[in-house]
Amino acid sequence: MLVHGTGSVGAPVNWGSTVPLFDHERVVIAPDLSGTDATPDDGGELTVEILAGQVIAVIEDAGLGAVDLLGFSMGSTVVAAVAALRPDLVRRLVLVAGWAHVDSDEYLRNLFTVWQRLGRTDAESFSRNVTMTGFSRGFLNSIGRDAVEAMLANMPPTPGTLRHVDYNLTADLRPLLPGIRARTLVVGCTQDATIPVEHSRALHGAIAGSTYAEIDSGHVVMFEKQEEFVEKVREFIVAA
Repeated sequence: MLVHGTGSVGAPVNWGSTVPLFDHERVVIAPDLSGTDATPDDGGELTVEILAGQVIAVIEDAGLGAVDLLGFSMGSTVVAAVAALRPDLVRRLVLVAGWAHVDSDEYLRNLFTVWQRLGRTDAESFSRNVTMTGFSRGFLNSIGRDAVEAMLANMPPTPGTLRHVDYNLTADLRPLLPGIRARTLVVGCTQDATIPVEHSRALHGAIAGSTYAEIDSGHVVMFEKQEEFVEKVREFIVAA
């Protein structure tokens, strides 16, 4: 199961080009959480418990037993909570470009605060800031101006997206991390300007027995280094 990151576009944009690389060998489920366009709800505040509960419900509804559960960015906070709250549902856990909390990182707190304010006042600047921090400079230069401009549409500051940003500022996984028992791979991105790689290293240190890997990429690693990303995940989930 692949759980998306921040943004109302949800799973189709996050995983659209990744799912075909897995679905020939296994069942792949990519749910859309509250805050996405595909999942209307009451518009209320999002919490770790609410979003984790949605993923738990999808796993149970699928009826396939314990799953290999991967979360990207915001999704990593959600799947980590699922693994802690319902260890019976998670065979292996993969946390990609994630974090446990923002309290002690003024950079991250300010970045999300800027997103909140730009999202409510300047939609274009919001999308440009998210794109600029979401990808490494080298990657953006390699794809060229037209492709970069086209990507701005992938992260509009809809009310759902801003609910995700609000969640990012308040989510705190610290009480839950000691409860994770599934075999876990933490993936950090060395050029990540959205979630600095130190947060992935801290997650690895906080989850007993976890494995750690780094990819030389910006935040959206499944776009920048898709083959390397997929290979690391595949090697982990099929290992004995």
